[in-house]
Amino acid sequence: MKALSGALSWTGLLSVLLATMSWSSMVAGAVDGATKRRIEGVFDKDDHTNNWAVLVSTSRFWFNYRHAANTMSMYRTVKRMGIPDSHIILMLADDVACNARNSYPATVYDHPQKTTDLYGDNVEVDYRGYEVTVENFIRLLTGRVSADTPRNKRLLTDDKSNIFIYMTGHGGEDFLKFQDSEEINSYDIADAFQQMWEKQRYREILFVIDTCQANTMFSKFYSPNVLSIGSSAKGENSYSYFHDYDLGVSVIDRFTYYNLEFFEKVDMASKNTMEDLVGVYNVSLLRSHPGVRTDLFGRKLSETYLTDFFGSVQNIELTAEAFPIGQPESK
Repeated sequence: MKALSGALSWTGLLSVLLATMSWSSMVAGAVDGATKRRIEGVFDKDDHTNNWAVLVSTSRFWFNYRHAANTMSMYRTVKRMGIPDSHIILMLADDVACNARNSYPATVYDHPQKTTDLYGDNVEVDYRGYEVTVENFIRLLTGRVSADTPRNKRLLTDDKSNIFIYMTGHGGEDFLKFQDSEEINSYDIADAFQQMWEKQRYREILFVIDTCQANTMFSKFYSPNVLSIGSSAKGENSYSYFHDYDLGVSVIDRFTYYNLEFFEKVDMASKNTMEDLVGVYNVSLLRSHPGVRTDLFGRKLSETYLTDFFGSVQNIELTAEAFPIGQPESK
Protein backbone atom coordinates (compact mmCIF):
# COMPACT_ATOMS: atom_id res chain seq x y z
CA MET A 1 0.00 0.00 0.00
CA LYS A 2 2.82 2.37 0.87
CA ALA A 3 4.53 1.65 -2.44
CA LEU A 4 1.29 2.23 -4.33
CA SER A 5 0.61 5.43 -2.39
CA GLY A 6 4.12 6.69 -3.18
CA ALA A 7 3.68 5.91 -6.84
CA LEU A 8 0.41 7.84 -6.93
CA SER A 9 2.03 10.76 -5.13
CA TRP A 10 4.87 10.97 -7.65
CA THR A 11 2.41 10.64 -10.52
CA GLY A 12 0.26 13.44 -9.14
CA LEU A 13 3.28 15.68 -8.56
CA LEU A 14 4.48 15.10 -12.11
CA SER A 15 1.04 16.03 -13.47
CA VAL A 16 1.05 19.25 -11.44
CA LEU A 17 4.52 20.16 -12.71
CA LEU A 18 3.58 19.50 -16.33
CA ALA A 19 0.40 21.54 -16.00
CA THR A 20 2.34 24.41 -14.39
CA MET A 21 4.97 24.39 -17.17
CA SER A 22 2.27 24.35 -19.85
CA TRP A 23 0.45 27.28 -18.19
CA SER A 24 3.72 29.24 -17.89
CA SER A 25 4.46 28.70 -21.58
CA MET A 26 1.00 29.93 -22.50
CA VAL A 27 1.44 33.06 -20.35
CA ALA A 28 4.90 33.75 -21.81
CA GLY A 29 3.56 33.29 -25.33
CA ALA A 30 0.75 35.71 -24.62
CA VAL A 31 3.17 38.27 -23.19
CA ASP A 32 5.54 37.90 -26.12
CA GLY A 33 2.63 38.20 -28.57
CA ALA A 34 1.32 41.33 -26.85
CA THR A 35 4.78 42.88 -26.80
CA LYS A 36 5.24 42.06 -30.47
CA ARG A 37 1.92 43.69 -31.35
CA ARG A 38 2.88 46.81 -29.42
CA ILE A 39 6.22 47.00 -31.23
CA GLU A 40 4.49 46.55 -34.57
CA GLY A 41 2.05 49.28 -33.60
CA VAL A 42 4.94 51.70 -33.14
CA PHE A 43 7.21 50.76 -36.04
CA ASP A 44 4.88 49.37 -38.72
CA LYS A 45 2.65 52.36 -39.23
CA ASP A 46 2.16 53.57 -42.79
CA ASP A 47 4.29 56.65 -42.14
CA HIS A 48 6.90 58.58 -44.03
CA THR A 49 10.26 58.01 -42.34
CA ASN A 50 13.03 58.87 -44.85
CA ASN A 51 13.84 60.84 -47.99
CA TRP A 52 16.07 59.97 -50.93
CA ALA A 53 17.19 61.88 -54.02
CA VAL A 54 18.23 60.53 -57.42
CA LEU A 55 19.82 63.28 -59.51
CA VAL A 56 20.69 62.53 -63.13
CA SER A 57 22.47 64.56 -65.80
CA THR A 58 22.12 62.49 -68.95
CA SER A 59 24.49 64.62 -71.07
CA ARG A 60 28.22 64.76 -71.59
CA PHE A 61 30.64 67.07 -73.48
CA TRP A 62 31.62 70.65 -72.75
CA PHE A 63 28.79 72.34 -74.66
CA ASN A 64 26.31 70.65 -72.27
CA TYR A 65 27.89 72.41 -69.29
CA ARG A 66 24.46 73.67 -68.17
CA HIS A 67 23.10 70.16 -67.64
CA ALA A 68 25.91 69.37 -65.22
CA ALA A 69 25.29 72.71 -63.49
CA ASN A 70 21.53 71.98 -63.30
CA THR A 71 22.15 68.68 -61.56
CA MET A 72 24.82 69.94 -59.21
CA SER A 73 22.64 72.90 -58.25
CA MET A 74 19.91 70.45 -57.26
CA TYR A 75 22.52 68.38 -55.41
CA ARG A 76 23.58 71.44 -53.42
CA THR A 77 19.94 72.26 -52.63
CA VAL A 78 18.90 68.84 -51.31
CA LYS A 79 22.06 68.66 -49.18
CA ARG A 80 21.38 72.12 -47.76
CA MET A 81 17.83 71.02 -46.97
CA GLY A 82 19.16 68.13 -44.91
CA ILE A 83 19.35 65.01 -47.09
CA PRO A 84 22.76 63.38 -46.44
CA ASP A 85 25.04 62.04 -49.16
CA SER A 86 24.20 58.52 -48.03
CA HIS A 87 20.65 59.14 -49.32
CA ILE A 88 21.62 60.90 -52.56
CA ILE A 89 22.47 59.09 -55.79
CA LEU A 90 24.30 61.45 -58.18
CA MET A 91 24.70 60.38 -61.80
CA LEU A 92 26.99 62.71 -63.73
CA ALA A 93 29.34 62.52 -66.70
CA ASP A 94 31.73 64.57 -64.54
CA ASP A 95 33.64 65.83 -67.57
CA VAL A 96 33.14 69.57 -67.01
CA ALA A 97 35.09 70.61 -63.93
CA CYS A 98 38.45 69.37 -65.22
CA ASN A 99 37.76 69.94 -68.92
CA ALA A 100 40.69 71.51 -70.79
CA ARG A 101 38.37 74.33 -71.96
CA ASN A 102 37.37 75.25 -68.42
CA SER A 103 39.14 78.53 -67.67
CA TYR A 104 38.26 78.05 -64.00
CA PRO A 105 39.67 74.56 -63.38
CA ALA A 106 38.00 72.17 -60.92
CA THR A 107 34.90 74.37 -60.62
CA VAL A 108 31.31 74.37 -61.86
CA TYR A 109 29.14 77.50 -61.67
CA ASP A 110 25.47 78.17 -62.39
CA HIS A 111 25.82 81.96 -62.69
CA PRO A 112 28.20 84.24 -64.65
CA GLN A 113 29.06 86.06 -61.40
CA LYS A 114 30.57 82.80 -60.13
CA THR A 115 29.51 83.33 -56.53
CA THR A 116 29.01 79.65 -55.68
CA ASP A 117 31.31 76.84 -56.76
CA LEU A 118 28.97 73.88 -57.11
CA TYR A 119 31.80 71.40 -57.43
CA GLY A 120 33.59 72.53 -54.28
CA ASP A 121 35.41 70.00 -52.14
CA ASN A 122 32.49 67.92 -50.86
CA VAL A 123 30.82 66.31 -53.87
CA GLU A 124 30.17 62.57 -54.04
CA VAL A 125 29.49 61.39 -57.60
CA ASP A 126 28.09 57.86 -57.43
CA TYR A 127 27.79 57.04 -61.14
CA ARG A 128 30.23 58.93 -63.35
CA GLY A 129 31.32 58.95 -66.97
CA TYR A 130 30.20 55.93 -68.97
CA GLU A 131 28.47 54.48 -65.89
CA VAL A 132 25.59 56.88 -66.61
CA THR A 133 23.53 54.52 -68.77
CA VAL A 134 19.87 53.65 -69.22
CA GLU A 135 20.51 50.14 -67.88
CA ASN A 136 22.23 51.37 -64.72
CA PHE A 137 19.49 53.92 -64.10
CA ILE A 138 16.70 51.32 -64.41
CA ARG A 139 18.64 48.82 -62.28
CA LEU A 140 19.19 51.48 -59.64
CA LEU A 141 15.48 52.28 -59.41
CA THR A 142 14.26 48.69 -59.39
CA GLY A 143 17.01 47.34 -57.12
CA ARG A 144 18.14 44.80 -59.73
CA VAL A 145 21.84 45.44 -59.20
CA SER A 146 24.57 42.83 -59.05
CA ALA A 147 25.60 41.38 -55.69
CA ASP A 148 28.97 43.16 -55.75
CA THR A 149 27.44 46.62 -56.25
CA PRO A 150 28.73 48.94 -53.48
CA ARG A 151 26.33 50.62 -51.09
CA ASN A 152 26.75 54.09 -52.60
CA LYS A 153 25.40 52.77 -55.93
CA ARG A 154 22.24 51.30 -54.40
CA LEU A 155 18.88 52.93 -53.78
CA LEU A 156 18.16 51.41 -50.36
CA THR A 157 14.58 52.58 -50.04
CA ASP A 158 11.49 50.92 -48.57
CA ASP A 159 7.73 51.43 -48.43
CA LYS A 160 8.18 54.43 -46.11
CA SER A 161 10.59 56.29 -48.42
CA ASN A 162 9.81 59.44 -50.38
CA ILE A 163 12.04 59.75 -53.46
CA PHE A 164 12.88 62.92 -55.39
CA ILE A 165 13.99 62.04 -58.93
CA TYR A 166 15.46 64.84 -61.03
CA MET A 167 16.56 64.40 -64.64
CA THR A 168 18.00 66.87 -67.15
CA GLY A 169 19.47 66.57 -70.62
CA HIS A 170 18.42 66.60 -74.27
CA GLY A 171 15.09 65.04 -75.09
CA GLY A 172 12.03 65.02 -77.29
CA GLU A 173 8.54 63.56 -77.35
CA ASP A 174 8.55 60.59 -74.96
CA PHE A 175 12.34 60.17 -74.86
CA LEU A 176 15.46 61.47 -73.12
CA LYS A 177 18.94 60.97 -74.55
CA PHE A 178 21.70 59.41 -72.45
CA GLN A 179 25.13 60.77 -73.43
CA ASP A 180 24.28 60.94 -77.15
CA SER A 181 24.51 57.14 -77.45
CA GLU A 182 21.15 55.79 -76.23
CA GLU A 183 17.70 56.86 -75.12
CA ILE A 184 15.24 56.16 -72.34
CA ASN A 185 11.55 56.55 -73.12
CA SER A 186 8.49 57.32 -71.05
CA TYR A 187 7.39 53.66 -71.07
CA ASP A 188 10.75 52.57 -69.57
CA ILE A 189 10.39 54.91 -66.62
CA ALA A 190 6.69 54.10 -66.17
CA ASP A 191 7.41 50.38 -65.99
CA ALA A 192 10.34 50.94 -63.62
CA PHE A 193 8.08 52.91 -61.25
CA GLN A 194 5.52 50.10 -61.33
CA GLN A 195 8.19 47.57 -60.41
CA MET A 196 9.24 49.83 -57.55
CA TRP A 197 5.67 50.01 -56.30
CA GLU A 198 5.17 46.25 -56.48
CA LYS A 199 8.43 45.69 -54.62
CA GLN A 200 7.52 48.28 -51.96
CA ARG A 201 10.48 50.48 -52.80
CA TYR A 202 8.73 53.82 -52.28
CA ARG A 203 5.90 55.59 -50.49
CA GLU A 204 5.75 58.63 -52.78
CA ILE A 205 7.80 59.82 -55.75
CA LEU A 206 8.37 63.39 -56.92
CA PHE A 207 9.55 63.22 -60.53
CA VAL A 208 10.98 66.44 -61.99
CA ILE A 209 12.43 66.67 -65.49
CA ASP A 210 14.02 69.60 -67.34
CA THR A 211 14.32 68.91 -71.07
CA CYS A 212 12.56 69.72 -74.33
CA GLN A 213 8.98 68.36 -74.42
CA ALA A 214 9.51 67.26 -70.82
CA ASN A 215 5.82 66.80 -69.99
CA THR A 216 5.57 63.87 -72.40
CA MET A 217 8.03 61.90 -70.27
CA PHE A 218 5.45 61.35 -67.53
CA SER A 219 2.43 60.92 -69.79
CA LYS A 220 2.65 57.10 -69.59
CA PHE A 221 2.99 56.80 -65.80
CA TYR A 222 0.37 54.60 -64.14
CA SER A 223 1.76 53.79 -60.68
CA PRO A 224 0.18 55.31 -57.55
CA ASN A 225 1.60 58.11 -55.42
CA VAL A 226 3.69 59.72 -58.16
CA LEU A 227 3.75 63.52 -58.53
CA SER A 228 5.32 64.69 -61.80
CA ILE A 229 6.59 68.11 -62.90
CA GLY A 230 8.06 68.96 -66.30
CA SER A 231 9.62 72.07 -67.81
CA SER A 232 7.86 72.16 -71.19
CA ALA A 233 4.82 70.89 -73.06
CA LYS A 234 4.73 68.68 -76.12
CA GLY A 235 6.25 70.50 -79.09
CA GLU A 236 8.07 73.05 -76.87
CA ASN A 237 11.75 73.56 -76.14
CA SER A 238 13.20 74.00 -72.68
CA TYR A 239 15.52 76.99 -72.82
CA SER A 240 18.86 77.84 -71.27
CA TYR A 241 19.27 80.96 -69.18
CA PHE A 242 22.55 82.65 -68.25
CA HIS A 243 25.36 82.61 -70.81
CA ASP A 244 28.89 82.91 -69.46
CA TYR A 245 31.16 84.62 -72.01
CA ASP A 246 34.29 83.63 -70.10
CA LEU A 247 33.38 79.97 -70.44
CA GLY A 248 31.67 80.31 -73.79
CA VAL A 249 28.62 78.25 -72.72
CA SER A 250 25.26 78.63 -71.02
CA VAL A 251 25.51 77.72 -67.36
CA ILE A 252 21.94 76.81 -66.36
CA ASP A 253 18.48 76.18 -67.79
CA ARG A 254 15.55 78.51 -67.14
CA PHE A 255 13.23 76.01 -65.47
CA THR A 256 15.88 74.74 -63.07
CA TYR A 257 17.04 78.29 -62.33
CA TYR A 258 13.58 79.48 -61.23
CA ASN A 259 13.09 76.38 -59.10
CA LEU A 260 16.41 77.04 -57.39
CA GLU A 261 15.57 80.71 -56.93
CA PHE A 262 12.50 79.64 -54.96
CA PHE A 263 14.44 77.09 -52.90
CA GLU A 264 17.05 79.65 -51.87
CA LYS A 265 14.33 81.19 -49.68
CA VAL A 266 13.44 77.85 -48.10
CA ASP A 267 15.11 75.88 -45.30
CA MET A 268 14.57 72.49 -43.68
CA ALA A 269 12.03 73.93 -41.21
CA SER A 270 9.92 75.47 -43.97
CA LYS A 271 6.15 75.07 -44.17
CA ASN A 272 6.08 75.89 -47.88
CA THR A 273 4.07 73.44 -49.96
CA MET A 274 4.30 72.04 -53.47
CA GLU A 275 1.47 74.41 -54.36
CA ASP A 276 3.73 77.33 -53.40
CA LEU A 277 6.47 75.98 -55.66
CA VAL A 278 4.39 75.43 -58.78
CA GLY A 279 2.66 78.75 -58.12
CA VAL A 280 5.83 80.67 -59.00
CA TYR A 281 6.11 79.18 -62.48
CA ASN A 282 5.78 82.03 -64.97
CA VAL A 283 5.33 81.11 -68.62
CA SER A 284 6.69 84.46 -69.81
CA LEU A 285 9.93 83.88 -67.88
CA LEU A 286 10.28 80.18 -68.66
CA ARG A 287 9.25 80.65 -72.32
CA SER A 288 7.54 77.28 -72.12
CA HIS A 289 4.52 75.75 -70.40
CA PRO A 290 5.54 73.64 -67.40
CA GLY A 291 3.33 70.71 -66.57
CA VAL A 292 2.20 69.26 -63.25
CA ARG A 293 0.53 65.85 -63.15
CA THR A 294 -1.34 65.14 -59.92
CA ASP A 295 -3.92 62.47 -60.83
CA LEU A 296 -1.68 59.63 -59.56
CA PHE A 297 -0.74 61.48 -56.38
CA GLY A 298 -2.75 60.78 -53.25
CA ARG A 299 -2.56 64.23 -51.65
CA LYS A 300 -3.39 67.82 -52.49
CA LEU A 301 -0.43 70.02 -53.40
CA SER A 302 -1.54 72.48 -50.73
CA GLU A 303 -1.12 69.71 -48.13
CA THR A 304 2.24 68.46 -49.38
CA TYR A 305 5.20 70.17 -47.74
CA LEU A 306 8.41 70.65 -49.70
CA THR A 307 10.24 68.99 -46.83
CA ASP A 308 8.24 65.82 -47.51
CA PHE A 309 10.70 65.32 -50.38
CA PHE A 310 13.56 67.75 -49.91
CA GLY A 311 14.12 67.63 -46.15
CA SER A 312 15.51 64.99 -43.85
CA VAL A 313 12.94 65.30 -41.08
CA GLN A 314 11.93 61.92 -39.64
CA ASN A 315 8.82 60.99 -37.70
CA ILE A 316 9.67 59.89 -34.15
CA GLU A 317 7.19 58.65 -31.58
CA LEU A 318 7.97 59.84 -28.06
CA THR A 319 6.71 57.94 -25.01
CA ALA A 320 6.58 58.99 -21.37
CA GLU A 321 8.07 55.69 -20.20
CA ALA A 322 10.59 53.15 -21.38
CA PHE A 323 9.23 50.64 -23.86
CA PRO A 324 9.18 47.20 -22.15
CA ILE A 325 11.00 45.15 -24.77
CA GLY A 326 11.66 41.68 -23.34
CA GLN A 327 9.88 42.47 -20.08
CA PRO A 328 6.51 41.00 -19.00
CA GLU A 329 3.66 43.49 -19.09
CA SER A 330 1.84 44.34 -15.90
CA LYS A 331 -1.73 43.07 -15.62
